[in-house]
Formats: sequence, structure tokens, C-alpha cells
Amino acid sequence: MRDINFLTEKNAKPIWHPMAHPAEMRANPPKVIMKGEGVMVTDIDGNTVLDAVGGLWNVNLGYSCDPIKKAIADQLSALPYYSGFRGTSTGPSIELAYELSEWFEPEGMVRTFFTSGGSDSVETALRLARQYWKIRGQGDRTKFLALKKGYHGTHFGGASVNGNANFRRNYEPLMPGVFHIPAPWTFRNPFDETDPARLAKLCAKALEDEIAFQGGDTIAAFIMEPVLGAGGVIVPHDSFMPLVREICDRHEILLIADEVVTGFGRTGAWSGSRLSGVKPDFMTIAKAITSGYFPLGATLIGAKVADVFEADKTSFGAIGHGYTYSGHPVGCAAGLAALAETKRLRLDENAAARGIELAATLEGLKAKHAIVGDIRYKGLMAALELVSDRTTKKPVDKKTMAVVSEATYDAGVMLRVSGNNIILSPPLIIGAADVAKIGEAIDAGLSRAW
Repeated sequence: MRDINFLTEKNAKPIWHPMAHPAEMRANPPKVIMKGEGVMVTDIDGNTVLDAVGGLWNVNLGYSCDPIKKAIADQLSALPYYSGFRGTSTGPSIELAYELSEWFEPEGMVRTFFTSGGSDSVETALRLARQYWKIRGQGDRTKFLALKKGYHGTHFGGASVNGNANFRRNYEPLMPGVFHIPAPWTFRNPFDETDPARLAKLCAKALEDEIAFQGGDTIAAFIMEPVLGAGGVIVPHDSFMPLVREICDRHEILLIADEVVTGFGRTGAWSGSRLSGVKPDFMTIAKAITSGYFPLGATLIGAKVADVFEADKTSFGAIGHGYTYSGHPVGCAAGLAALAETKRLRLDENAAARGIELAATLEGLKAKHAIVGDIRYKGLMAALELVSDRTTKKPVDKKTMAVVSEATYDAGVMLRVSGNNIILSPPLIIGAADVAKIGEAIDAGLSRAW
């Protein structure tokens, strides 16, 4: 690698960063992360901080998981790549698909379609949902329903079902036939309802109303995150996802659970669907499947859908979809090692325990700082929504968020800013002392800003 002076000089110049304005990145170059160990990362200037972002929701096992590194190295030596297209397969892909069907048996998942990441997984689920109805002879079922504030990736299909204008406006017109209902978000919703259970019923009623308006026989699927991640960690009431499942069943609409963030323990359960006791028709997974050590994702398929595809004798059942790196043998080897470590360390249990501690910490910060308008959490995914006035709920400005972020970093913790939200998604291996450090650093950040 070239020297530090070269990296500092060229930072944000030959590269455009995701989810950022190129001009802003050039004017204010981002931090350059050079090393990671355990739950800590070190930047180009030698500052070592606790990573409360977990890479991007995904480094559940931290940065020192030797079994994954060894699995990658061994597979590179044996077979660095081969195609998973028709006619060939690889050992690691077969084994990982089997492991995933075992892992998510309680959710009813029986088949795996490998992808390169979360956006690919969502795109796959949307396409297979439409194809399912063509096989069934109901080709009019092409529409999708989704939640406002939901996030489902960056491909045109995923961006179309996204419920946040920040990911839509600059790329419109998007895919037609997508319609959104209000999210069960107690802090901001069109019903002015603060009771989570009542709000869940109101949002479910809005779903029923939209289905009636569109015509249930025109809708292919409803997609939702069990806990909305990038939209600001919006945690629906426990009754909401079961209500959605019942409504979808009644109208024969497929349910896609986007578990890209919530899969593999982050909520305190192995999936958000399991936390709600729901069996979806598809699950999309990625991120923690390799703990971020290799780009890999998958769309998981439930038995009802799999049976229809596998019983088909026409051309409609042929899958004309896939990726060069579907079932990449190195990625699948990494996934096998990551799942083994995830299970061995019982990361779901640790996320639940540390999540309780993090929730108490955030409650304390809200009580201390008037700038904190709302806090939301489930397991080890959490958000603080910052406002300039609690009564009007007016969001703080971008400059204030930058001050909070920098001051928190100076106090030893990396966090993620999204709009007026501080989003926390630390590695699932963190301990109680790490939770305390996160709280202390955010306290310092809030104190400097307000």
C-alpha cells in the first residue's frame, strides 16, 4: 500500500462514496480507517475508537474472527471461484444452503438463492414474487406494498419499495406499481397516535384499505423489515407483523421479510420474524452472514413458494435471474465459519443482554439532554432522534449532528448519523464495559452540541 501522505492527499478525490455528496466529501474528507481489532478500529492518524456502527450493521463478530479468516484463506487455496449457474455448483455453496435451511427452519425457509449482498437479495425476492404468480396463472399480481420509512437497498426494485424520499427523489421515476402505508412509528405518524398497540392496528387498517383500493388480486407481495433499520430504528409493536401476516394470508399476498439487518441475532433473536412468531414467504439476508468479511447475501424461500416452482412444468418456472458471484465458494466458506462462530458464542443472547443495558443507557441520556427527542431500541440496534424542540419535534440541523458525531469520536466512539438520528449497531460481541463507553462518549457529544 502507498504511504499515509498519499492516502491523505487522495482521500475522497478519485473515489465517490456511497450515500454522500461528492462535493461535500472533497470539501470535508471522510475518516480513513486502517485497522480493526475486536470491537475497535484505528484511523490513519492513529486514533483508536470503539466501533458502535459495526461496520454497517454487519460486523457482528468484530474484526478479529480468525476462523473466518482461515476459512477464506483455505478456500482461496482450494478453489477461489467457480460459477453457480446451471450445470455447476461448489461444495461450500451446497453446505451453506443446507445450514441456512436448518438455521431458519422455524421461519419455514426451505431453499436458498445466493446473491452478492442485501440489495441483490431484495431484488431477487421481488422478481421471484412476480414470477410465482405467473406460474400460478395470476399474471395481474405485479404490484408491491411497503412501509414508509422502510429501507430495502439501492437497486431499482429495492429503491422503489423504499419508503424514504432520500433514497428515491434523485432517481425517479422508479418502478411503477409500488404503494406505501404509514409505518408504526410512535414518534411521528399521521394518526398522532403514541400508543404502540393502537398504532399497529391503525397501520394494519391502512394496509387493508390500500389492498381494497388496489385490488388484492393485483398485488404480488408486501415487503417489510421486522425492525426498520436505516429509517431510524423504528420498532413496531409485537402485534404488528402478525397482523400483517394475517392480512396477507387473507388476500393471498406474499410476505417478504427483509432481514438483511435483523438476521443472525441483532434483535436478540436469530431473526426479526422469529421474534414476532411469523413465517414469511421470503426472507432476504446478507450483512452478518459473513460478519462483513466477504460480500454475500441470500434470498430464502418458504415451502409454499418452493413447491409451486418445483412442480411447474412450463417455462414460467425457469429462473432467468442470477449473479456472477451467486454462491461464491469463498463467500460461502466465510459464511459457514461465521455461522459456526455466531452460534458458538450465542450472539443472540449477548445482543439481548447488552441491549437491555444499552436501552437503560439511552433512557438516561434522554432524561439528561433535552436535545434527545426520542430513543428507540431492540437488541443491539438503537437510535437517538435529536430535536431542537421537544414540543414541536423540529429536527436539529446538519451542523449540530456533525458536532455531536465529531465530539463522540473524540471521546472514543464511532457512531452513524442519518438525518437527525444517531444510529447504533455495534458488534454483537460487545461487553457491558463497551456499552458504558458508548453511553459516556455520546453524553460528551450531546453536551458539546447543546
